[in-house]
Amino acid sequence: MGASTKILLFSLHSLLLFLHHSHCKTLKIITQTLPLHDGDVLLSENENFALGFFSPGNSTHRFIGIWYNKVAQQTVFWVANRDRPINDTSGVLSINSAGDLFLRCCNNGSLPLWSTNMSTTIPENTIIAQLQDTSNFILLQAPSNHLLWQSFDHPTDTLMPFMKLGLDQRTSIDWVLTSWRSKDDPGSGNFTLRINQTGYPQLFLYSNGAPHWRGGPWMGLRWSGVPQVTNDFLFNLSFVNNQEEVSYFYGLRNTSIFLRVAMDPSGMIQRSILQPRDGRWNKFWAAPEEQCDHYSFCGANGNCNPYNMDQFSCACLPGFEPKSPADWLLRDGSGGCMRSPGASICQSGEGFVMVRHVKVPDTSRAHASMSLSLKECEQKCLRDCSCTAYTIADESRGGFGCLAWYGDLLDIQKLSNSGQDLYVRVDAATLVWSRAVGDHFWEKKQQLLSGESVLQPGWPCLGVVEKRIILGHCRPINGQYVSRLRGSEMHPDRVALHARICHG
Repeated sequence: MGASTKILLFSLHSLLLFLHHSHCKTLKIITQTLPLHDGDVLLSENENFALGFFSPGNSTHRFIGIWYNKVAQQTVFWVANRDRPINDTSGVLSINSAGDLFLRCCNNGSLPLWSTNMSTTIPENTIIAQLQDTSNFILLQAPSNHLLWQSFDHPTDTLMPFMKLGLDQRTSIDWVLTSWRSKDDPGSGNFTLRINQTGYPQLFLYSNGAPHWRGGPWMGLRWSGVPQVTNDFLFNLSFVNNQEEVSYFYGLRNTSIFLRVAMDPSGMIQRSILQPRDGRWNKFWAAPEEQCDHYSFCGANGNCNPYNMDQFSCACLPGFEPKSPADWLLRDGSGGCMRSPGASICQSGEGFVMVRHVKVPDTSRAHASMSLSLKECEQKCLRDCSCTAYTIADESRGGFGCLAWYGDLLDIQKLSNSGQDLYVRVDAATLVWSRAVGDHFWEKKQQLLSGESVLQPGWPCLGVVEKRIILGHCRPINGQYVSRLRGSEMHPDRVALHARICHG
């Protein structure tokens, strides 16, 4: 292709773009007589947000979307026709005779690519659409401003300030985030973020319908598994759980700040804030990021500790041991843990051991009693042999309420110093041990049972069976636990190791 031909084609392309955009308008409302064409832009009153047609990434398809108007890099956070793209620039968004927002293209006025589908009987000449300063795209009746439809009821992949996540019990509207298929395709992807109401409501991320990450239940001030996100100088959080709705949203204390919670096509949830200096989005929280973030990584009755940098991250809860010690030696804790053989936890002197600072277990099989104190919660759980653990249900106002679990305890994770204290039901022998050796004994014991190497250079490695034998043959002498296993045939280092293990 010659240089003159290239110049001619470039000039023709530029002319077509000019002709296409020469009629473009900036709108503040959409009416039946004032539609939005491809190339037009609907702006919010503060002009922070824009609605119009766009093509994502390297795609040539056209979609109706909302983005930040004053951010250099187009950041789209809502898409109308995400699963019904337009192949050219003939798209028009208007209000039809039924009073619905109606997206059509290709000179086809009867079959919409997308519609609000309200089936109202309101005269269309009294209905207008506008983009609010909160980024909410609304359809309302004038002049009463009665709200008929809003984009906030139909999220895409981003939770904007004041947009709800959850379920409206009255209208059955499900406020759910769904990822894009890819950066070039905003179609419904594989990941969904929602509030699961089975048992006690909790935040869940699903991958193709299967649990992928769990934010846990709302604990009064924050989600149990998201301690980094709480009320602060940037935003305030709100959670509602009543007969009308179960919902969560966050508001900004400073409306000049741009902040969003977005889910990328890989299922990564990120909370980001815009830096006005360079126009970049800075991430300050994300999940899932590490092994322990993945749902039930250590299986039933396991506790995942991401801070065990050089050790196996899985440990069994007090009173439990690995179902498959061989798998744990291979660093696979997915099989979880089971009660120690012969342990009785029903009217046999059992009690509770506190496991500190964790994301509380999956609450699908949990029950909340908000009128009970922590002590009353313990007594209630102790009377019911099927109750396996309990904790405070709400950390606000000094802590109140009872959250109790029944059955296996799933998806527990160590959370440095910011998690909840979980009280786990144990048999009488485990209870005595725990009181004698302290809270940290169980972490040390599980490191041994999971096949960790020697405690001190020069000490020989022990097998899982021998470690169990040592731990099962310790007895108290003068307030300290020592091993009953003695003999002149034992290596001095091994005798010392036995004593070290028994001492905790």
